[in-house]
Amino acid sequence: MEVESHSLDKLFKQLGLDNTEQAIQGFIKKNTPLSSKVKLHEANFWSASQSSFLKQSKDDDADWAEIVDQLDAMLRKPNVES
Repeated sequence: MEVESHSLDKLFKQLGLDNTEQAIQGFIKKNTPLSSKVKLHEANFWSASQSSFLKQSKDDDADWAEIVDQLDAMLRKPNVES
């Protein structure tokens, strides 16, 4: 049995978002930092279907859960300009 490996770009594609490195970094920069009071799937920048997918991935501890956690952590870091 082969387990599919998920990545950040595949998650963005699954969510229907531009999944180029530049687009992903732009999305993170635009939406960081996400308040610790807001659950990832409840953030106001998701559509209803995106929110549902993120919530279900975590609730079911699905294959996507690890990469969803990674995105969550990236969005909670302060946005540091270089």
